[in-house]
Amino acid sequence: MTDSDALPPCPQCSSEYTYELGALYVCPECAHEWAATASDETSESGFTDAVVTDAVGNPLADGDTVTVVKTVKIKGNPSSIKAGTKVRNIRLVEGGGVDGHNIDCKVDGFGAMLLKSSVVKKV
Repeated sequence: MTDSDALPPCPQCSSEYTYELGALYVCPECAHEWAATASDETSESGFTDAVVTDAVGNPLADGDTVTVVKTVKIKGNPSSIKAGTKVRNIRLVEGGGVDGHNIDCKVDGFGAMLLKSSVVKKV
């Protein structure tokens, strides 16, 4: 029980069963992912929207170019966004986005969509 007490509760559903996955915290109950930072443990809400980071911890900003680091399946589309696809001119979504999708962008061949910052890497 002491390991789960050291981790912050989920900011979406307040579950105490969070676990670490690389540089992220993950909630097994609602599948919410958020950055594992020192400020998460001290804040009441557990959510900070000050800095959005990519999969390896680089800070992202509006207008950046990123590369998708893992294949992303698209709901309702038979094809997927392949790892290595470049996405130019991203826009960060205020307030953490919808279900953790905090990057608004246009992907060539797919159109406008939201991506999670945990599946991209800054170029």
